[in-house]
Parts: sequence; C-alpha cells; structure tokens
Amino acid sequence: MNKIYNLLAILGLCALTLPAHAAMLSLAQISEYFNGLKTLKSDFTQTSNDGSTVGGTLFIWRPGRMRFEYDPPLANLVLASSGQLAIFDNKSNQPPTQYPLGRTPLKVILQRNVNLGSARMVTGHSHDGTFTRVKTQDPDHPEYGMVDLVFSDAPIKLREWLLVDDMGNETRLKLGVQVEGLPLPHRLFSIGAEINDRSLAQN
Repeated sequence: MNKIYNLLAILGLCALTLPAHAAMLSLAQISEYFNGLKTLKSDFTQTSNDGSTVGGTLFIWRPGRMRFEYDPPLANLVLASSGQLAIFDNKSNQPPTQYPLGRTPLKVILQRNVNLGSARMVTGHSHDGTFTRVKTQDPDHPEYGMVDLVFSDAPIKLREWLLVDDMGNETRLKLGVQVEGLPLPHRLFSIGAEINDRSLAQN
C-alpha cells in the first residue's frame, strides 16, 4: 500500500512540474498590456531578409518613442520620436533618413491608446499552443506594411515581431531579457540631440 501511495505522490509531483498549457490571449488583454507599458529595455536579436543576424538593445517609452541601438560592428541607430522614424547609418556622414512614424507598422506598438478589438487593423489572431500571434496592418494603407506580433502569457510579454515594410523587406526581431518601468532620459529619444552629437563627433 505504501508503494502505491508513493507512486501517486511521485505522479502528483510530476504533474505539478509539467509546464502549463499556455492560454490564447484576447485582443483586449494584449491592448491592456500595451496601454499599461510605459518603459521597457531589452536586448534583441534581429534577422533580416538575407539571413544576416545582428544584436542590440531596444528601449521603448510609450507613447511614441523607441530606440534601437545595434551592437558593433554595425553600430547603427534607429529612433522613433516626435512622430518621426529616423535611421542613422554609422558609416555615413549624411543626416538620418526619416519617415513619418504613422506610415510604419511600428505605430501599432507606440500609439497612445491601443484597442485592437475595435480597430480594423487586426488581420490575424491565432495561437500555436505556446504563443499568441496577432497580425496587424493599416486597413486604409496596406502599402505601409504589416507587423506580426508574438506574445507569451503569465505574465503577458511581447516576445517577437516580424516586420514587413513598404518595400516587402522582412525583419524578424526576438526580444531577450526585459526590464519594465525603468526611468529613461528624454535625450535618449531625441532625434535632434542625436544629430547634434554625431555632428560634434565628426568635427
């Protein structure tokens, strides 16, 4: 009899240690996650169309601000701030290339009030047994591109996204260790300050 009890105890312990089946997140839950997210810092790995991979650090300050710092030797910088997306090429002495942020798929992440349930931008919502995926696209301007967002649950975290730009180029970005709620300096997201700093460094 003791052997039976011991076996049941072991089976019960095994059941407790098995990973719980991840639940599919609703659009309301994902919207709440974004609206509650103020600042975030995370390392990332980015894979481009040609299969090349680079690493870096991502900073987000919602609403409207994002910074991608790429590791050497690339050492490029992408800044989203004041309604603009600026791309700094570390090998160029030219000013950054800039685009209206509203014309990029990143606006989904950075807009002030996210309500995916009522927005017409969601074109796909699925679950693969581990992660919840949400595909979004501007319904009025599909030519701006799309973003496929990947989330884990318990707690809800943005883990990955696949960005397709207006030229059809695909960029996959996987987030690593994330820290939320950090105080971040305004200057970190200032396109003008970055231009001035780079100009001074060249002189």
